[in-house]
Amino acid sequence: MKLFVLGTSASTPSKERNLSSILLNFDGLNYLFDCPEGTQRQLMKAKLSYMKIHSIFLSHLHGDHILGLPGLIATMSMHQRDYPLYVFGPKGIKETIKKSMELSLLKVNFEIKTVELKAGKILEEENFFIEAFKLKHDIPCFGFVFKEKDSLGKFSRETALKLKIPEGPLWSALQKGKKVKVGKKTFYPKDVLDESKKKTGKKISFVFDTLANNSYISKVKESDVLFHESTFIEKMKERAKETMHSTAKDAGKIAEKAKVKKLVLFHFSPRHKETEKFEIETREFFGNVIAAKDLDEIEV
Repeated sequence: MKLFVLGTSASTPSKERNLSSILLNFDGLNYLFDCPEGTQRQLMKAKLSYMKIHSIFLSHLHGDHILGLPGLIATMSMHQRDYPLYVFGPKGIKETIKKSMELSLLKVNFEIKTVELKAGKILEEENFFIEAFKLKHDIPCFGFVFKEKDSLGKFSRETALKLKIPEGPLWSALQKGKKVKVGKKTFYPKDVLDESKKKTGKKISFVFDTLANNSYISKVKESDVLFHESTFIEKMKERAKETMHSTAKDAGKIAEKAKVKKLVLFHFSPRHKETEKFEIETREFFGNVIAAKDLDEIEV
């Protein structure tokens, strides 16, 4: 698992920062969270493959979070992508993509599968799932949790064969924590798993534009990495409330309450040229914090 910060600016890009988006690479595929203008150039700078993007998750439909999508789709099409692209977004995402393609006279040679977001699990694969949760902004907005599934222990092929459990679906079920029946005998995961080698899967959470509040603390709780928007510093607290954004201190309080392991600040107002003060304010509440820079790779 690798995490790449493609941009860290809010509202408008600056000379130093592209607009905010994050890419997660897992098992050879890329999952992109928000797609503002300039995203495909940032992908190229980071030497990441836009052709390996499996899914794009759009937190909300403000322009500074979605305007890179038509260009990225056009590039994928020109490079002969021939497999589906999944785009998850709030209600209206299908019509938004349709209109953007019509305006740009864009025809694509691959399928775009749109999924309207709702709170709860939105994507599940064998080794992970992604969950969406509501945020508090001036239009519908969502945060996301990427959770690698826990390993219950190392599966013993030899033990399973000795117990005469047929290879195939029954082995898979045991590895997922389910009991199985073979004839009149019932077998449990503990019968074939070395539980001393169990592993807790990594958890990465993304909080985009929001007025900080306690409603999502349970969702991001105990994240290995929490990305949290930090548009303003504390002296602009009233401006943060007006625009329904968070301050650096807000992010620190959330991280402390949620007992996360690492906090990454991003989505900084372009009026702030330096980000050191964001870290300083956050550390009043939470110590393990970094203010992300464009093209940072975040260790998990």
